[in-house]
Amino acid sequence: MQIVLNPHYEMLLQNKLTSGLYSSFNEVIQEGLRLLEERDQLYELQLKNLRAEIKQGINSGEATVLDIEGIKIRGRS
Repeated sequence: MQIVLNPHYEMLLQNKLTSGLYSSFNEVIQEGLRLLEERDQLYELQLKNLRAEIKQGINSGEATVLDIEGIKIRGRS
């Protein structure tokens, strides 16, 4: 496999190598892919939770008119 990077990412990759945190280009790329995979999994989990909350809202019953004045009166008493 051959990867072509723009100068910005090429420099980032080189800086990671020279920092000593990684011993090869492959390690840097694999870490980046692991983080991308983790982000995708988090996104899917958030999407699943949001869909569940929307479904819960839909199933919670008919919407009613909000009685602001009634709420104020009850809050003051």
